[in-house]
Amino acid sequence: MGWIKLTGFDVTVGYMHSLHTPLPTLAAVIAIIVELGGGLAILLGIFVTPIALLLAVYTIITALIGHQFWTMSGMMRYDMLIHFYKNFSLAGGLIALSLAGSGRYALLKKKAS
Repeated sequence: MGWIKLTGFDVTVGYMHSLHTPLPTLAAVIAIIVELGGGLAILLGIFVTPIALLLAVYTIITALIGHQFWTMSGMMRYDMLIHFYKNFSLAGGLIALSLAGSGRYALLKKKAS
């Protein structure tokens, strides 16, 4: 989603503004950095454990801020409910990744004690 936010930056800032996010432009930049940077770091196996945990927390926060289904009705409520639970599912996977670690293909791993 970071790439979509980057390529549609004005739309992203507008969405942040519609959510009454303080400093929507800065919030959009932070979202892009966290999503693209964190995703690339995990893909490359760099600091997988802490970054996966950080992304899990970030994903839960974005669910609470960006998918407020409880304020909506009809199909919009249903759509936001799906996205809300999707975020929590992704957070669960990121927590599992954080606990399991990166495995043998990580570029930066913990040294054995």
